[in-house]
Amino acid sequence: MPRRTTRTVTIGDLKIGSQHPIIVQSMTCTDTDDAAATILQIKELVAAGCEMVRVTVDTDKAADALPEIIAASSVPIVADIHFTHRLAIRAIEAGVDKVRINPGNIGSDERVREVVEAAKKANIAMRIGVNSGSVEKDLLEKYGYPSPQALVDSAVRHCENITALGFTNFVVSLKSTDTKTVVEANRLFAAQNDIPLHIGVTEAGRPGYGTIKSAAGLGPLLLDGIGDTIRVSLTGDPVPEIAVAFDILKATGARVTGPELISCPTCGRIDIDLEALMNELEERLEGVTVPVKIAVLGCVVNGPGEAQEADIGIAGGGGKGILYRDGKQKRVVPESEMVDALLEEIADFQQSRNNA
Repeated sequence: MPRRTTRTVTIGDLKIGSQHPIIVQSMTCTDTDDAAATILQIKELVAAGCEMVRVTVDTDKAADALPEIIAASSVPIVADIHFTHRLAIRAIEAGVDKVRINPGNIGSDERVREVVEAAKKANIAMRIGVNSGSVEKDLLEKYGYPSPQALVDSAVRHCENITALGFTNFVVSLKSTDTKTVVEANRLFAAQNDIPLHIGVTEAGRPGYGTIKSAAGLGPLLLDGIGDTIRVSLTGDPVPEIAVAFDILKATGARVTGPELISCPTCGRIDIDLEALMNELEERLEGVTVPVKIAVLGCVVNGPGEAQEADIGIAGGGGKGILYRDGKQKRVVPESEMVDALLEEIADFQQSRNNA
């Protein structure tokens, strides 16, 4: 899908920007000074598909643990810094791949300059993070509250100051707990420059509602082609954030890394065991990474038309189903063979892509 054109930022061995896939990241919730626990959680996140991990660096003990954590990580490590610029410099010296600061709470322009100079010397990236909860006092007085424009003015100010120091290897985030503020602020900022954006709804909540809230805030931006790296912020274990992030990317078409399954709601017209079919199909597709749209429909009203719209589809009814591939009818299969037939087509679809 069309992406907003941005420059490229290098973070470890990752490239972030419109010429590269949207990166999924998360943040550990361990005490960073407990290197063993932090490393374990990083490995769990990576196993779930996480491609970059941020860790809190809020004490000297946390900074002391960074070299061990970095050495054990297979993905780039980002140091999350608030208030104490000295810890940002320590994290950079320890070898992190990126440092995240909010220039509005780091203390002074001189302290920001020191962090930037250290990042330049180490040839690492930065994230300029602007949050609605920490917008500068003068902007709050100007706008009356942390409005979308206040977030944008804050971000632009910091970008201009850091760029003036000869540093451009940075991304920006404009986050709020309010979804409308997130959408509007990022749209406004995106229209003004080519700086890559990290997008997210901060403090979205527990996994149920937080998942929906994150989708509501991230979906419109991704559909606009805005966003180069994302994080879904859920209360609790961060590992489930990864699946949610990839599902949001898949649903918007922004990045599809596995099969997308489409199925009917189970209304009174259904006359095949659709739920059992979908359960079996999901189980047997575990680990499959081919980006294919699969539709399994269970009635004659919308089924045939919607099955034809998918890459592979079955319109079922009366104990059998019509199998479609790329909009064309292939054959009729009995209900008992539907999953096998779909898997055969998926394997052929993947082979066709590999040979293309």
